[in-house]
Amino acid sequence: MQLVILGLLLGGPLSLYDLQKRFAAGISLFYSASSGSIQRALQHLVHDGSVVVAEADGSRRGRKVHRITDRGRERWRAWMRAPISTGTDAETTVLAKVYLLGRLDAPEDRADAIRSIRDHIDGSRAALETLATEVDAQAAGLDDASRRIFSFQRATLDYGLRSHALMREWIDEVGDRG
Repeated sequence: MQLVILGLLLGGPLSLYDLQKRFAAGISLFYSASSGSIQRALQHLVHDGSVVVAEADGSRRGRKVHRITDRGRERWRAWMRAPISTGTDAETTVLAKVYLLGRLDAPEDRADAIRSIRDHIDGSRAALETLATEVDAQAAGLDDASRRIFSFQRATLDYGLRSHALMREWIDEVGDRG
C-alpha cells in the first residue's frame, strides 16, 4: 500500500482524506484499504523519509497534506521497474503497477515495468502448465469416482491457465499504448 500511496502523491500533495477518496474512486476496484491502513502506511512513509507532512496552504482548520520526497520518488520508481514477486497479492501488484504506469515519465521506465509484468505472467503461466502436466499424468490411473472429483479440481487449474492467458493478452495491449 505504501508504494501505491507514493504513486498517488506524485500528482501533488494530498491529505489523508484526499487519499481515501482516491482509493474509493478507482483503486478500491482491485486494492482494499481502510482509513486506518492508509493512515498507518502514511506514518511509515513519513518515518522512512519518503513523505513529508505540512499544513495545507491557507488552511484554517490545520489540514495536513503529504508530499512525496526525492527518496519517495526513487523508491516508487524502483518498485515500478522491479520484478513482481510470486504470491497471493501478485495480481493486485500487477493491477497497481498498470494503474500507476502513466506516472512514469521515461518511456524506457514504462517499458521496463511492462517487461517485468510480462515476465511475471509468463513465469506463473509456465508453472501452471507444468503443474497441469503433472496432475494430468497422476489422474490417468484414477477410478471413475475419483476422476469425477478430480475433474472439478482440475477446473480450477484451467481457470488459472485461462486467466494468465487473458492477462498476457491484456498487458500486451497496455504495452502497445507506450
